[in-house]
Amino acid sequence: MDRPGAFVLASNDYYAPRPKNPFKYFFPSHKRVHGDELPWRDLRDGMRDRGWLDLTNGAGELVVGDRRIALAGVDDSHLKRDRYDVVAGPADRSADLRLGLAHSPEPRVLDRFASDGYDLMLCGHTHGGQLRVPFYGALVTNCGIDRDRVRWLHRWAEPDAERPNGTWLHVSAGLGTSPYAPVRFACPPEATLLTLVAREAAAAAAPAGRGASGER
Repeated sequence: MDRPGAFVLASNDYYAPRPKNPFKYFFPSHKRVHGDELPWRDLRDGMRDRGWLDLTNGAGELVVGDRRIALAGVDDSHLKRDRYDVVAGPADRSADLRLGLAHSPEPRVLDRFASDGYDLMLCGHTHGGQLRVPFYGALVTNCGIDRDRVRWLHRWAEPDAERPNGTWLHVSAGLGTSPYAPVRFACPPEATLLTLVAREAAAAAAPAGRGASGER
């Protein structure tokens, strides 16, 4: 918590887990049943008190070293609590980096971040599929994203005149599981460290015959 940071809240902050039929996840329209409300306001206030930015339907700025980072985020879009219109508008082009945060990688939200010119979007929610079949991948995503991008780093929007960096998406597979489904298969828990490299430096370091935009 002594490092600069930002956060958005999500379903597991708001509600305690409760037993449910795991086969429901194969039906996107299944009825969501929440557990007891958790003391999420205490969590939020504690993180704010330590200087972290609350981007739950909000925007802000961090200065890390000599780099200025413009950030925006939404509340849990899986619960339909996102209000992107609150933060809508072109990302600050004068910032060194533009980051978007969303717990659930719902395409309708990702598209708006990309359209507004954010360089990188950070998401979670999917648990990487939690149960993965070798050579096939995740069985379900529990959101609107495609199975191929249910975890790790992928291109979401290609570079163009307005977005010379394009837009990248990273979905963390996360560390935990529900106590009622404490099983992962072919999807180990993870916390991800991303090293960001300036576009010019990446282009100079790219191997001959391979563009700097290639996933590495």
